[in-house]
Amino acid sequence: MVVFIIAVIAIVGIPFTANTFANARLGGDARMVLNAVSVTKMKAAANFTQARLYVDLNARTHHIDVLNKAAVPPAWTIDGGTTSLSQNDIYSFGPAAAPPPNTQAAIGQSPNCLTDAGAAIANTACIIFNSRGVPVDSTGTPTAGNAIYVTDNVNIFAITLSATGQLRLWKGLAVGIPGWVQQ
Repeated sequence: MVVFIIAVIAIVGIPFTANTFANARLGGDARMVLNAVSVTKMKAAANFTQARLYVDLNARTHHIDVLNKAAVPPAWTIDGGTTSLSQNDIYSFGPAAAPPPNTQAAIGQSPNCLTDAGAAIANTACIIFNSRGVPVDSTGTPTAGNAIYVTDNVNIFAITLSATGQLRLWKGLAVGIPGWVQQ
């Protein structure tokens, strides 16, 4: 009888534990990306140049690039290492149809990164900061609406940026209509 009770508890507890761990991994990944965006913003100001968070959507990795203005022509150089998402987490907004409130006109990852020659790099997303910590587009014009989405196809996290550089972390559900909650 004791073995039967332990078996029932295990059958009920294992899926619950797996879901809890998956949610913790996804939340950790979202905070890791949020921190990487913050570090990118600080590197731009500290080096008095542009810096970008380079997200490789297919490889599930990101790293920080700093614009080397001394190079002719100026070139992006990797600053630090590359970081990967946890198992089963991807850069995507999944089936979510709407962005978090007051962040983007339409849901989507930040624009593609560009090569030093100005060509778009497929399956990438970039958030670029100028030397004052303001998010800018590839031409250096201040911009709003940058976002990076991370999901495990159950929950979604969004890291959003306002035109002033304010970072926000949101959580929603990938199934059904996500009700975004600021974290």
